[in-house]
Amino acid sequence: MTIKVALAGAGAFGIKHLDAIKLIDGVEVVSLVSRELEKTKEVANKYGIGHVTTNLDDSLALKEVDAVILCTPTQMHVSQTLACLKSGKHVQVEIPLCDVLAGGEEVVALQKKTGLVAMCGHTRRFNPSHQWVHERIAAGEFNIQQMDVQTYFFRRTNMNALGQARSWTDHLLWHHAAHTVDLFAYQCGSPIVKANAVQGPIHPTLGIAMDMSIQLKAANGAICTLSLSFNNDGPLGTFFRYIGDTGTYLARYDDLFNGKDEKIDVSKVAVSMNGIELQDREFFAAIKEGREPNASVASVLPCYQVLHQLEQQLGAG
Repeated sequence: MTIKVALAGAGAFGIKHLDAIKLIDGVEVVSLVSRELEKTKEVANKYGIGHVTTNLDDSLALKEVDAVILCTPTQMHVSQTLACLKSGKHVQVEIPLCDVLAGGEEVVALQKKTGLVAMCGHTRRFNPSHQWVHERIAAGEFNIQQMDVQTYFFRRTNMNALGQARSWTDHLLWHHAAHTVDLFAYQCGSPIVKANAVQGPIHPTLGIAMDMSIQLKAANGAICTLSLSFNNDGPLGTFFRYIGDTGTYLARYDDLFNGKDEKIDVSKVAVSMNGIELQDREFFAAIKEGREPNASVASVLPCYQVLHQLEQQLGAG
């Protein structure tokens, strides 16, 4: 059986998924949705995709479409995920699941009602570097005492292609912090019971904080310190330090080092070194096997409950 997929959002992240799917047997992208028709046609031609549209509803109306991958702007995630489930399609939505908790709760409720596979793109669960640490924890060889995480970008203006400020994208709390909040609870195998946040000045035009600091504590006693910035003019990206009872590990994307900065070989952890490909493989395997995927919307919802609490706290000053 070939799983036939519609992909919405033919930007940089959508392309990552298209490249990943080419490496997965038994999956075919049959419909591509994006806002600008001509650009979307160019991408579709490159990847041999027959159906092109600017409206997700057109793709959902195609009987042959089994599943949808959503790589669209954050504020569209909830409504589009609900639309996919209502159309009887399995769905994978890129992170974040929602930017308002009630929306995420609505998605989880509908997924339970339909029984369809609904998954969120929490890629850190799938990166080989983090999988390697997860395997040590599962084997009882390593327990996290503290995670120290830096998520740093340089986006002081955050302009779109037209030179306009865009406030909808890359929210520090609901997007970038979501990766770490979810990963911390996932790696500890223990729910987050305490969360605190402080933020820097609000940007005059974007209306969002450009710097943030978050503290987390899991029920098992492990703690996490997360620093986020759009003001950082230096190495960009997210860097994870796992401090545990039997060692220290530093994860930089798909690379992993020990505390002495010696590289650890993680090439045999999974069938690929590409986190997006591994994430997509899990999505399609869950569909074929009729099971709940790792990073199902239900399993990541606690992360968004924590983000909601932090937003309330920040709003209260």
